[in-house]
Amino acid sequence: MALPPIQFDRASGALEGANLWERTAALALSTGSKISSHFSHRGYIGCANLLRKTLPERNIAIKLNSDAIFEFPYGEGYWSKLLNRSFRYEDELELLFRDSAGVDYTLLDCGANFGYWSVLVSSAPFGSHKAIAIEPSSQNFAKLKNNAAINNHRFEPMRCAIGAARGTARLSGTKHEAFSIAGGAGGRGEDVPVLALDNLLDDGKISADGKYLVKLDVEGVEIEAIKGGARLLQGDSVVMCEEHGNDPNHTVSRFILEQTPLKLIVYDPRSNRLETVTELSILDRIKVSSHVGYNVFGTASAFWQNRINALNANAARRMQ
Repeated sequence: MALPPIQFDRASGALEGANLWERTAALALSTGSKISSHFSHRGYIGCANLLRKTLPERNIAIKLNSDAIFEFPYGEGYWSKLLNRSFRYEDELELLFRDSAGVDYTLLDCGANFGYWSVLVSSAPFGSHKAIAIEPSSQNFAKLKNNAAINNHRFEPMRCAIGAARGTARLSGTKHEAFSIAGGAGGRGEDVPVLALDNLLDDGKISADGKYLVKLDVEGVEIEAIKGGARLLQGDSVVMCEEHGNDPNHTVSRFILEQTPLKLIVYDPRSNRLETVTELSILDRIKVSSHVGYNVFGTASAFWQNRINALNANAARRMQ
């Protein structure tokens, strides 16, 4: 019989249902995150996963806010950083999501993994938004469905990959946070269905006149995914995708800037603003760690550009 999940409240720091060793491990995982945050958490995942091997197999349910529970295997390296209450996961995305709480939009969470953003965006403090969580890995999808269930099924999980066109592909990889269809049809892995973003319009899952925030965490097929969403991205949509720190050519950003009608926007930590980019050299300064990803935004929507301008103005006032 499976052990019930450990409970952790990010707001209060309360840890419940853990034995002495599991409590000691929680302290180690939190402290390790605080220390490794000074060098972009390099080495943290490997160390956490070693520690995990000494722990009983059970889940931890993290209370992200008053209306959001996120569950994952206890000790898992990628998500255990959440035990560090000062850690902020992709805070440039959270900045936009928080500011958009009052906007009637749908999140398209592509490469949803265990569903962190779908859990958060569908919660009351973030505006209780509709979310479609799209994840191709059967291993990850089971955990995604569990997170939908423990949050009252308030977002919709879909098992498929996102690409340039409808079809099938081979998903492979050794890390749950880095499964990809970019490797081609051969090799180990599993066959998964592929949809283009525009197929969501064709299939009636979403409507062309809606507002969308589209998170693309698709591990090497960002450009194909953007190509497959040409119609969707002409409307009131923002695509948010990862620019890899080890890519000096800024391939994804270059494609958005030079090959699409989208405005390219990046978060600049120096100005604490979402800056519209006309010259890619700004990314040379922003991308300081080669082993992490940096989110960039693309939009053709005057509505969302105005929202981002207002967000910047509010941030400037807060800093005065």
